[in-house]
Amino acid sequence: MLQRPERGDPLWIWALHGWEGLSWALIALVTLITVVGDAPPTTKYGVPALVAVLALSYALVRCRPANPVLRPYGYLCVLVGSLGALSYVGDGLGVFYTVTLAQFVIFSDSLRAAVVHTGLGAVAITVGGTLREGWGVDVLTTNAISSLAVYAVGVLMAVVTPRALALRDERVKLRADLKTAQLELVDAYQRQGAAEERDRLAREIHDTLAQGFASIIVLAEAARSGLAVDLDRSAQQLQSIEQTARENLAEARVLVGVAPRSGVAAGSVATTLRRTLDRFTEDTGLIVTAELADIACDQPTRVALLRCTQESLANIRKHADASTVGVVLARHQAGVELEITDDGRGFVVEESHGFGLDGMRKRLAEFGGDLTVTSSVGDGTRILALIPMNGQV
Repeated sequence: MLQRPERGDPLWIWALHGWEGLSWALIALVTLITVVGDAPPTTKYGVPALVAVLALSYALVRCRPANPVLRPYGYLCVLVGSLGALSYVGDGLGVFYTVTLAQFVIFSDSLRAAVVHTGLGAVAITVGGTLREGWGVDVLTTNAISSLAVYAVGVLMAVVTPRALALRDERVKLRADLKTAQLELVDAYQRQGAAEERDRLAREIHDTLAQGFASIIVLAEAARSGLAVDLDRSAQQLQSIEQTARENLAEARVLVGVAPRSGVAAGSVATTLRRTLDRFTEDTGLIVTAELADIACDQPTRVALLRCTQESLANIRKHADASTVGVVLARHQAGVELEITDDGRGFVVEESHGFGLDGMRKRLAEFGGDLTVTSSVGDGTRILALIPMNGQV
């Protein structure tokens, strides 16, 4: 049995159920006219009795489709019998067949069942009308032709309805697929966002806390070794350890969200890099030459340049065994350029798979920038970071 239409159902399904509701209004109107009009007693009493039986059967099946007394196909049998009886008891009451065509489709669960029961209805009104008018070939032919015309409309309705239902089901499936795709897309974006956030945190931890702890370890080892020979130097190194630990604490607070995002004090990029280079010289004793142009840039760009500098200096301290370091910050037409060189032992770039260089590349890529690493064993290393100021490298 075809259920009541829902939002999103094709217009034809709504029209079919609208016809069903209208049919009962027309049946009630015809019944009322028959009762109050000047109709023969057989018609005046037979019509409301038959309509009452039909209405009660309809209400039972419509309200309780799974009731044990009367099922949808049982109702269709009642409908066929009632149509035949109505055609017999009253002139022109075969019109009820036209009025109730929608019910043959609604109460059937297949095209074949709808066509068969609609045909039985046509046969019923043909026989009923012929018996009332008097049996004869002419009467039978006339009634059969008119019944067949209405039956053709019923068959058309039965054919169109499954197609409309198939269209509805296809739309429902498409909506479900779209909703599933949207949920999967949201989930993918969430996973991607989580992965990007983990990657960002990993870079921040590596560029700040990990480098700070590595510096503390190196300074602590140097201070312990120098306690017996150079107390002043050891005291200076202990002071550097304290300062580095404080900076690490500040960075940790940034990472857990209780301090400004960058964790970098305000100021020009040249001033920020100069402080970092002075600390590096103080901690390592290496010679650092710097040419730092006073470039105006936003805070995220300044932080990116600082992190690249810190990572490069940390690599020089741990791996290069260099004696001099050069740092150049300049503004070119393409953007801001940061160059860091050392005269250390160098390395084979293609064989380097460290997290630091990869993290620098990803950080610069967020600004549309690029990182170039040039090095060879025994010839030192050159790090060139470029961040565009016009959106292009």
